[in-house]
Amino acid sequence: MGVNETKEMILNNKTALGIEFGSTRIKAVLVDAENAPIASGSYDWENRLEDGIWTYHLEDIQAGLQGSYKALAEDVKEKYGVELTSVGALGVSAMMHGYMPFNKEGELLVPFRTWRNNITAQASEELMELFQYNIPQRWSIAHLYQAILNKEEHVKDIDFMCTLEAYVHWQLTGRRIQGIGDAAGMFPVDPETKDYNEEMVQKFDKLVEPYGFSWKLRDIMPEVKVAGEEAGILTEAGAKLLDPSGKLQAGIPMCPPEGDAGTGMVATNSVRQRTGNVSAGTSVFAMIVLEKELSRPYKEIDMVTTPAGDLVAMAHSNNCTSDLNAWVNVFKEFTEAMGMEVDMNKLFGTLYNKAMEGDADCGGLLSYCYFSGEHMTGFEEGRPLFVRSPESRFTLANFMRTNLYTCLGAMRVGLNLLLEKEQVKIDRLLGHGGLFKTKGVGQQILADAVNAPVSVMETAGEGGAWGIALLASYLINKEDGEELADYLDNKVFAGNEGSTLDPDPAGVEGFNVFMERYMKGLEIERAAVDSKIW
Repeated sequence: MGVNETKEMILNNKTALGIEFGSTRIKAVLVDAENAPIASGSYDWENRLEDGIWTYHLEDIQAGLQGSYKALAEDVKEKYGVELTSVGALGVSAMMHGYMPFNKEGELLVPFRTWRNNITAQASEELMELFQYNIPQRWSIAHLYQAILNKEEHVKDIDFMCTLEAYVHWQLTGRRIQGIGDAAGMFPVDPETKDYNEEMVQKFDKLVEPYGFSWKLRDIMPEVKVAGEEAGILTEAGAKLLDPSGKLQAGIPMCPPEGDAGTGMVATNSVRQRTGNVSAGTSVFAMIVLEKELSRPYKEIDMVTTPAGDLVAMAHSNNCTSDLNAWVNVFKEFTEAMGMEVDMNKLFGTLYNKAMEGDADCGGLLSYCYFSGEHMTGFEEGRPLFVRSPESRFTLANFMRTNLYTCLGAMRVGLNLLLEKEQVKIDRLLGHGGLFKTKGVGQQILADAVNAPVSVMETAGEGGAWGIALLASYLINKEDGEELADYLDNKVFAGNEGSTLDPDPAGVEGFNVFMERYMKGLEIERAAVDSKIW
């Protein structure tokens, strides 16, 4: 599509805008009437560890929202010579889970507790027993109940509890709404009613009744919406918040806010049964859309839904590329110390491709990328580690291969339960996120790790911001009765199959050998955590 045609679409609001709050980057993507990205903007940020809690400040959230939109608007002006004053539809996405409680005045009662915290073990265990359903430590309900168990003063004053994207949506629309995909990461949902599980809601209310709070659970939770349902419009105050310059107009329809898992499913066309996707960035998770419920709950498996409300099994690891990126930055420092300027894309590409020259079993090397705790393997805290024996084959290729393998190690623990114990069938698996940006590397390693073909779309690098833009587009462009899966097949991904890599038998065997070493070496990680020297 030519520049002039795209310009006309922008001027006539034949566009949709998605903004996603990732762990390290907030990205805004604008798509045209064909759902192709036509402009983007981003804002880098980082979570803070304060008083043992991983958090972001409200000021950080506002700055990131405005910064990413401003960068997008500047990109539009530079490419097409027009001011961005409106779009056809808008959507907001963010990291799933976490805990943001507000009082009646709209004040945040305690600092935002993100998905990265593993501080709710008691609550998680007790709720799992009560519901006979896995309640991971990251889930909002686990954070709420742990705060109750800890006798935190703020709980009695809660008027609204939400996740990050629901908070931003609330600020932009005045509506307390949550897309069902992330609502299912706050509290168990019923795939039939497309709402919170009523039996479990009642069980929770009865559990906390002795505390005498003025609220019931549904009073303080966001309203659940599925993809395609109306979720409010951008208010005057919301437009000013998003664009302080005042150029952006109010009245833009907004789709239900979704978590990054849901937008990842959309961005990889993985919302049908027997499809799955793996999102690999700061954290890594595999999402498999199920044909039927699992035989029993597993602590290692989250049960959530697609943005349309279909049941999904999620194997989620808190840790993925943070340690890998830290090592790449060490190499960057080395090249700079040698007097060389280095392009980071080239550096990542060179090191990733070098990994493919390594031994399939990583030459006896071992690493753990545990920046934070890891529930898959039972760690409330993490220590990034690299370990080898005198007999290990310590080469650059094996070093890089080890750091790529370990990114998927904890997730593989959860996937084994689905594939081996529950005999879950997968017709196709798609990868997206930073791990897959270097062509063929992360994709091949994932194929070997799961022993299944893995596809990557050309749009994989757009990730969740594009996914939430597609959900905004679906809101205004779907035909009567058109399901989300059909819309994606027919209006977005038609003719775009991407590239597929089959597992390499030697790589599969090598990854399995690495996993044996990984599981045995957890004692080393435990010793590092327990040593308390940091």
